[in-house]
This record gives sequence, structure tokens and C-alpha cells, in this order.
Amino acid sequence: MRKLFSLVLFSTLSLSSAHTAVTSITPGPKTPVTAPRNVLISFSEPIELRFSTFRVMAVPAGKTLEDAAHVALALKADASELVNTALKAQGMAARLTLPLKPGLKAGTYVIAWKMLSEDGHPVTGQSVFHVK
Repeated sequence: MRKLFSLVLFSTLSLSSAHTAVTSITPGPKTPVTAPRNVLISFSEPIELRFSTFRVMAVPAGKTLEDAAHVALALKADASELVNTALKAQGMAARLTLPLKPGLKAGTYVIAWKMLSEDGHPVTGQSVFHVK
């Protein structure tokens, strides 16, 4: 019985690690940057862009990163609070360039995403960058 339980647990963990992941984001969270023109996101495997949502916005005062990411994903693509421009790319992509509005002010910005993994599971996440 223990062997069967171990096998089931290992199989479950193996499947859960098969979800698509964001492997890198530029700009990153550690070094403040001057206002970037875009955000570059790389994935562990190509994603279907039509089933994916990416948003960038300034983190409002008093909000956690997670709260700001939730707010950003709930906004419509053309919301004035967003600092990314509408994404025109379609199809499959292992890398994505997300254009930003010019002249971002100093502050902390959240990058939030919701995408459909190749195995059909939704994957959400967020990152942050700082403009000096």
C-alpha cells in the first residue's frame, strides 16, 4: 500500500510540474531601471496567445503585489490604469514582447499574467519591476 501511495504521489507531483512556466522576465525585480519601452517574457514552452492575458500597471499605494496583480488582471485591455499597450500578437509563442506606454513615472510596477498551459490548466502569476 505504501508503494502504491508513493507512486500516486510521485505521479501527481510530476504532472503538476508539467505546467507552462514563465522562465524569465526583463526588466527584473532586483535592479531599478529607467522607463522601459517593453517587457520581455519567456516561457518554458510555447503558449497560445489568444488564451492568455498579460497586464502591467503601477502598484497602487497600500496594495500588495498580489492584490495589484489581481486588480490588473480584472481590468479591460484598454483600461487607463494599465501601462501596457494592447497586444497585437497571435498564435503560439515561447517569448513575448509586451509594449509599454512611453514615459513611465518612477515607482513599482506589477506584471500579471493568466495563461493556458499546454495541458489545459490555467497558470497565473506576477512579477515586479521598479522605475527610477
